[in-house]
Amino acid sequence: MVSIPSYNASQSPEDQAICNTLLEIISENLIEAESKIWHGHPVWFLDDNPIVGYSKQIKGIRLMFWSGASFEEEGLNVKGVKFKDASIFYNAVSEIDETQVQLWLEKSKVIQWDYKNIVKRKGVLVRL
Repeated sequence: MVSIPSYNASQSPEDQAICNTLLEIISENLIEAESKIWHGHPVWFLDDNPIVGYSKQIKGIRLMFWSGASFEEEGLNVKGVKFKDASIFYNAVSEIDETQVQLWLEKSKVIQWDYKNIVKRKGVLVRL
């Protein structure tokens, strides 16, 4: 099984630095969350519900909040079409505003959509 540090180490040096910075910020602010590699990239869960994760994509490292569209934050400007997710892309560590990410992580604890039971509800999301 791939670990989050192994995932980060597999990235280019610049992307590795971004991933390591995000790992540190998320780990310090979501201490109650479970983290693992899920669908090929790092994801953090609260009570088995996915909250936040990051992945390497063509546009850069994507930091995604599963319920982020409900945060009403301008910085999370890449919105999901079908679900309630929202993201931001980073191409350098200097682009990461730690205070902003911490705010989003705090919102992710309070504002959640129930992705854990989405299959049981046949694709219908319910706010927790």
